[in-house]
Amino acid sequence: MKIICIGRNYTNHIAELKNERPTEPVVFMKPDSAVLLKQHPFVLPEFSNDVHHEIELIVKINKVGKYIEPKFAHKYYDEISVGIDFTARDLQDQLKAKGLPWEKAKAFDGSAVIGEFIPKDQFASLEDVNFELLKNGEIAQKGNSSLMLWKIDELVAYVSQFFTLKIGDIIFTGTPEGVAAVNPNDVLEGYLEGQQLFRIQVK
Repeated sequence: MKIICIGRNYTNHIAELKNERPTEPVVFMKPDSAVLLKQHPFVLPEFSNDVHHEIELIVKINKVGKYIEPKFAHKYYDEISVGIDFTARDLQDQLKAKGLPWEKAKAFDGSAVIGEFIPKDQFASLEDVNFELLKNGEIAQKGNSSLMLWKIDELVAYVSQFFTLKIGDIIFTGTPEGVAAVNPNDVLEGYLEGQQLFRIQVK
């Protein structure tokens, strides 16, 4: 499986990082080794002193697709969840300043938290879904899919122009504002419409 991630998909997050608003989705990838194993803590990497949490809505692809039309994109996934795109912000800033790729800051081992998946038909509309991240019991990030610059179906169609989507692939759809550093002993919990889908500890 591969993990396809979308950056800069929420206006307020673009503003908080002082980034330029993109004219098309920003795409990067994580390898399967980035997936944080179930029941494992997130271990802060030794190469960064500023790792940030970024909670995101995620979708799991359920059939092979290439050059998918937006009107058919909904047929290529039937489950959604929330996950964390951990980011070594200090390293990312260094790489961006040099015009270099982000992978070392975004795709390191354990940098992708994947929550339990829920059938999408449990939601009245995927364009109005609430999700949030609690850090040590307090809300750290809160988002709603209505605030996405590009909706889920648009993203599925867009990335399928470049990468053949295969069963089990995961798409991270971007993070809302509120990203911040994590520290040892932090407890992070991801919720989708009030349902807890992951809980991890930082070491």
